[in-house]
Amino acid sequence: MLSNEHIAIVKATVPLLESGGEALTTHFYRLMLSEYPQVRPLFNQAHQASGDQPRALANGVLMYARHIDRLQELGPLVGQIVQKHVSLQILPEHYPIVGSCLLRAISEVLGAEVATDEVIFAWGAAYGQLADLLMSAEEEVYATTERALGGWRGGRLFRVARRVRESEEIVSFHLQPADGGAVLDFIPGQYIGLRLQLEGEEVRRNYSLSAAANGREYRISVKREPGGRVSSHLHDRVGEGDELELFAPAGDFVLDRSNKPLVLISAGVGITPLLAMLEAAAPSGRPIRFIHCARHAGVQAFASRVDELVAAHPQVRRFYCLEDQRPNDGADAHGRLTAERLKSWLPAERDADVYFLGPKPFMAALKRNLHDLGVPPAQIRYEFFGPAAALGD
Repeated sequence: MLSNEHIAIVKATVPLLESGGEALTTHFYRLMLSEYPQVRPLFNQAHQASGDQPRALANGVLMYARHIDRLQELGPLVGQIVQKHVSLQILPEHYPIVGSCLLRAISEVLGAEVATDEVIFAWGAAYGQLADLLMSAEEEVYATTERALGGWRGGRLFRVARRVRESEEIVSFHLQPADGGAVLDFIPGQYIGLRLQLEGEEVRRNYSLSAAANGREYRISVKREPGGRVSSHLHDRVGEGDELELFAPAGDFVLDRSNKPLVLISAGVGITPLLAMLEAAAPSGRPIRFIHCARHAGVQAFASRVDELVAAHPQVRRFYCLEDQRPNDGADAHGRLTAERLKSWLPAERDADVYFLGPKPFMAALKRNLHDLGVPPAQIRYEFFGPAAALGD
């Protein structure tokens, strides 16, 4: 049980986490992934190599330590972790492995003089509290999903009913249940988990659902990433009639009900969840601005679908910003999405709900520009492909 003494000890370690948290979490992952191969499928090795995963964990550990006596102040962080865990099917048996490796990492990185028995015991109690909190919340999601119409727990086989090339880089897979059963509904913006066996090794990935729920199938749209093991497999090896194992839809980057003007801004493959939002919101009559950025028309996906929705719903306006110009590319502007362009494309009334997704530098600049242009911070929502990261103020 977490005592006041434990809380005081954990909070006293915050300065150490601020200065050396990433080294600690890097060592933690090295220990866990080398000694417990059964958890390797839960982690994208590219995110390990880039340092994104250790940085994200270091930030999460730091936030938890700072607010260990006021967990309500963690805000949406716990819900985001729960949804990501559910999408990858993190289970109770994984938590003791993580706890053991975390305590070892604290001991080995900080050293015996700092990581005393009292510190390790306090962090053990703190981790136990966090694990109980997450396991309880995750089980509630698993159980609710299993009971819902078309819901399931664990993996479920889906057959590729159609495969569609959307651009030079993106292919869509229309997935229908292999058992012929009902399809669980989802909220626009959510993603599914995918479990694959590649050369005898299990890997798991998340992919945004790129079309609004229709009760019949799911659609994911996958960009071929340079050196991407899973994306290359899907592009090169998976065709119509093949089966894929899916985990149920999850994610908290979702379209909220509102009557405010809606602004959806994406770059590259970041269009996928926002397209599902556009399809769901367009029939509501809500004023919508849809802004999409791409390198050029050859890699721009779903332009015809977006234009179809614009033609059918007069309150929807779209703007395309393409870096490189090609003949008849349909762009409203060429080059980058500057603050001046963004200003002219946003609704005059800045009391709007804004959702955006794209590469991290794009999102960091966009967040600053939206703030400077007067969009209320509480109405700015964004998601990350992969581990969360700080976008700055």
